[in-house]
Amino acid sequence: MDLKPRSSREGKIDAINLGWRLMIPKGPAGRYRLSQLDDHLGLERSEYPWYPPLTVSLRARVSSTKAPGTWGFGLWNDPFGFSFGPGEGFFHLPALPNTIWFFSASSKNYLSFRDDKPGQGFLAQVFRSPRFDLKLLIAGLVFPFSRKASRRMLSFVIAEDASLLSMNVNEWHTYRFHWSLADSTFWVDENIVLETPLSPVPPLGIVIWIDNQYAAFTPDGKLRWGLEENTESEWLEIEQVEITR
Repeated sequence: MDLKPRSSREGKIDAINLGWRLMIPKGPAGRYRLSQLDDHLGLERSEYPWYPPLTVSLRARVSSTKAPGTWGFGLWNDPFGFSFGPGEGFFHLPALPNTIWFFSASSKNYLSFRDDKPGQGFLAQVFRSPRFDLKLLIAGLVFPFSRKASRRMLSFVIAEDASLLSMNVNEWHTYRFHWSLADSTFWVDENIVLETPLSPVPPLGIVIWIDNQYAAFTPDGKLRWGLEENTESEWLEIEQVEITR
């Protein structure tokens, strides 16, 4: 596993005992702040390194239970299509999400396409999506007339499952998930917090990050995106990152 640091100009990543501290500083809204570790920047999605079955485990804590933006750790297909590091950039076309991760989203976020699943808070979460589905064309045609209907169409294409977690994330916890071809299972401190028959489509890359970005597609069809204010610096500390097959 070869994790590389990526950050915006205002982000910072420091080595700590057995791991790293990812930090973003205090700053105004409208300016992107990111610190990230990953193993796939510059690769085509077909070249991402990880396939099931495998298990990911690490220990983590974060500075605030109400940090703006998002933070988390796990595996994804980088669906947004743009990644960057200091002095470098890489673009590929957006894709439907395939993820298995622990994911924290502030109250300005709503990252679920279903009304019966949580779209914000600290989540154990899986998305499984095809590379293409004809329903996407219908959702695109409907979108200008009814965002709510378009969101409902997307829920038939993008399968998802999630569990809202309630532990104190300021304290060290051990997080683990197992990804198989048939299902996904998540643990916190050796307690199962989510078992689901969903399994994301490989290959995926590892990502560990903290940023101040928010995105929302709410049940009433409202769509919003932006960059939150950091009233103080925020950090994510991780250690003992392991991937086993």
